[in-house]
Amino acid sequence: MNLVVDASVAVKWLFEEQDSDRAEALLARAGISDRLKLVAPAILAAEIASALWKRTRRGDMDRQKALETHERFEEICPLLVPIADLAQRALELAIGSRHPVYDCFYVALAEELPAELITADERLYKAFVPDFPGVRLLRDLS
Repeated sequence: MNLVVDASVAVKWLFEEQDSDRAEALLARAGISDRLKLVAPAILAAEIASALWKRTRRGDMDRQKALETHERFEEICPLLVPIADLAQRALELAIGSRHPVYDCFYVALAEELPAELITADERLYKAFVPDFPGVRLLRDLS
C-alpha cells in the first residue's frame, strides 16, 4: 500500500513540532513494513530545502545544522515521483480549488496512484476532503 505524504508531514520528521510523534510513527511503520511505502512528488525535496533555508534565515539554526538536517532528510526521504506528468492535473486542481499549486501536486499524485494523502496542513485537508475522501490529517492517524 502506498501513502502520499506532503511537506507538512516530512518536516515533522526533522523538527519537534505538534504531531511529530505521529509523523515519526508513520515513518517507522513504513520502515518495518514491506506493504507500506511512503511516496511524494519530487517537489518535496524543494519544499524541505526551503523550510531549512527559512529556519536559517530566521536564526533558528545555523548553516551547518541546516546541512546536517538536510542529510537526515535524504536518509529518510520517501520515494520521490517526478512531477512533470502531474503538472497538468495539479494546475487543474489548483484552479478548481483556489489552493496553491504546490500542494496540488500531492493531491494529483494521490489521485493518480491511487493512494491516501497524509497531511498536517488543515487548509489543504479542508480544501480537498469533500471531493477526495482519501485526504487524511496526520493527527487523526492511530
